[in-house]
Order: sequence, then structure tokens, then C-alpha cells
Amino acid sequence: MDSQDALALRFDFTAPIISWRGPSPFFFAAIPDDLCPALRLAAKAVSYGWGVIPVAARVGGVDFTTSLFPRDGGYLLPLKDAVRRRAGVTAGDGIAVEMRLRPPTR
Repeated sequence: MDSQDALALRFDFTAPIISWRGPSPFFFAAIPDDLCPALRLAAKAVSYGWGVIPVAARVGGVDFTTSLFPRDGGYLLPLKDAVRRRAGVTAGDGIAVEMRLRPPTR
């Protein structure tokens, strides 16, 4: 898959918000397992290192950019506090996500 094909991919899914406790809490939506093979293939064309995949996403009417983190054979979509507050969502909530890959920024 070349970068143009990868950038044409769009993913719509629902997922619960999970909290990962650490020195400070982080919030993520786990990408459904059935979408991960396409993401792994696309990562070869758009990843800028460490397997992270740059994406543009929409949650609760809030548009944002971030990068998917690879985790345990799948991917996590980070949800910044500002995004969660504007969308009115928190850990345990189910969310609808619209997501597309974007070119890496360097």
C-alpha cells in the first residue's frame, strides 16, 4: 500500500473510553481488533517511527489530530483532556469515532 492509498482510508467505529493510570492519567479509545490489520498495513506508508500512525479524528463533534499508539498487537487512540471536555465524555463512556489517516509531520 502506498501513502496515497493509506491516506484514502477512513475508519468509523465505536469504542469505550479507557483510562490508563500512570504518573498522570491518560485516556484512550481502543481501536477494534477487526480494523487493526488494515492499520498495520497502512502504518508502513504513513508511520513516522515506533509504529505510531498519524490520524485526524472526530469524537462528539470535536475534530482533532493525534497519533495512534501501538499496544499489545492493537492500537490506542489518545483522547486529550481538551477533546474529552469539549465532547463531554470520560472513562467508561462509549464513543463514536470517525478517523482517517494523515501524512506524517516532521
